Amino acid sequence: MATIDINCDMGEAFGNYPMPNDEILFDYISSASIACGFHAGDPQVMQNTVNMAIRKGVSIGAHPGLQDLQGFGRREIKISAKEAYQLTLYQIGALYAFVKAAQGKLNHVKPHGALYNMAAKDENLAKAIVSAIHDFDPSLILFALAGSEMITAAQKIGLITASEVFADRTYQDDGSLTPRSQSNALITDEKESLRQVLRMVNHQQVETVNKKIISIKADTLCIHGDGLHAVEFAKTIKETLIREGISIKSPTRS
Repeated sequence: MATIDINCDMGEAFGNYPMPNDEILFDYISSASIACGFHAGDPQVMQNTVNMAIRKGVSIGAHPGLQDLQGFGRREIKISAKEAYQLTLYQIGALYAFVKAAQGKLNHVKPHGALYNMAAKDENLAKAIVSAIHDFDPSLILFALAGSEMITAAQKIGLITASEVFADRTYQDDGSLTPRSQSNALITDEKESLRQVLRMVNHQQVETVNKKIISIKADTLCIHGDGLHAVEFAKTIKETLIREGISIKSPTRS
């Protein structure tokens, strides 16, 4: 039986203005990557989201990003490997404080946005990020783009990895995601997205924008909670996977 984790980026809000879909989305995911305050989130939202994840029985991960609130962490900012290490370690520690206070467990780390995409291709940034994770807790799982430099660096250092694939993003021939600046970056047709998900989970393959079939490792499936029909889409994906006999389970640290 095929098994897949469903993860969603959570807590990307501020103060008394939470993301409206977050609490409902917890019913359809097995892992939550929670913003740590640099690209989104703040102490109030972090604590509330951690508590919500524990209450819903969803695995918790830190979601560190570039310090870019205005750009939501999606703008590339030139940083050194040392800075990448520091900002990753700092943000993991910030989220862990709330997890520990709530007597929960931190299960994974997933970089966000531009940091994620930069480190997918930049070996030095990848090494710095995985070193920060390893130095904090070598039993943590790295969530990163399938086939990326981060996966390679993590495996070399001995971190457990979960290769991430995307339900609503298109792929280039080299396995990278189509940049959001391009008009065809997102899949908006639900049926097309479901076909992509099933191909990735059942066959470990994806069709690129150039109609090329490439191999891809699928351990965790990312869905996004900020779309117009995010909740309905998440519900449909979970129901479709279950109907196809696919088990939904978060990655384990053992």
